[in-house]
Amino acid sequence: MKQQTLAEATFEPYRKPTRREQFLNEMNRVVPWTELMAAIEPVYPKAEGPGRPPVGVERMLRLHCLQQWFNLSDPAVEEALYDSRAMRQFVGIDLGSEPVPDETTICKFRHLLETHHLGEQLFARIGAYLAAHGLKISQGTIVDATIITASSSTKNRQKARDPDMHQTKKGNQWYVGMKAHIGVDSQTKLVHSLAATAANVHDSQVLPELLHGEETRVWGDAAYSGHRSVIQHHAPRAKSFVQTKAHRHRPLSETERARNRTKSKVRAKVEHVFLVIKRIFGWAKVRYRGLATNTHWLQISCGLANLYVARRRLLVGT
Repeated sequence: MKQQTLAEATFEPYRKPTRREQFLNEMNRVVPWTELMAAIEPVYPKAEGPGRPPVGVERMLRLHCLQQWFNLSDPAVEEALYDSRAMRQFVGIDLGSEPVPDETTICKFRHLLETHHLGEQLFARIGAYLAAHGLKISQGTIVDATIITASSSTKNRQKARDPDMHQTKKGNQWYVGMKAHIGVDSQTKLVHSLAATAANVHDSQVLPELLHGEETRVWGDAAYSGHRSVIQHHAPRAKSFVQTKAHRHRPLSETERARNRTKSKVRAKVEHVFLVIKRIFGWAKVRYRGLATNTHWLQISCGLANLYVARRRLLVGT
């Protein structure tokens, strides 16, 4: 590591670490940087000729992680790096000797990941890394979906909404956006499968994509009720613990209500993942246009969310 200049040195004896610094320190220790960089390096530009060499892969990957964790746009993360010493230290930037990568460089790196569909690879490599550390997928899966809202504004060049985003009604409220569908391990609370659709696609239509096939138990809310045959087809050994759904002329009995409450104690674990993605990482609203771009963002978010959920167990061995 190169020597730090006086520009990044601190002379504040009463300063204490902030929550952001503690968070970045923890994530720095649990993210498998070597494995993730190995997926990116084959398609990353190489230094050629007398021109300015490209920014290092690790630095750009760390910067992209900041975008995910703090829900920052390309210009916003550039500005945040100039503003936050904790973020600069995490990325490895010393303003005494070099500038922050500009928003164009940041944007090109994001597009590089999207073009080569590296979100799926990074998600898979994180899963393999967690499995190697003893966090293996068990035989129980919880399936669920959440709405990620999109702007309904038409104040853009096309004078239209994003054609990939559609509206749906939940309760008495209408939403425009996409749906993030995930399959979560019932023991570790880790996401092992995911899919993204427009918001008007029913949760049950994506059910086959959320099962790995070796389940013995499957949990889900009432949206998956009536799809026992789908579960049996894609996970033959699985027993359905999907919540029973009431109908207009057939309310639930007290026994069925009690069973639903019991199932909910396990099913609620999936909400922890949505808490991380939508509240801690702040991805409650789509930032980009197009389902493909947001699917890529979801893949990396779920991978990083798995690391966040498992961080305490991973930190024990470091």
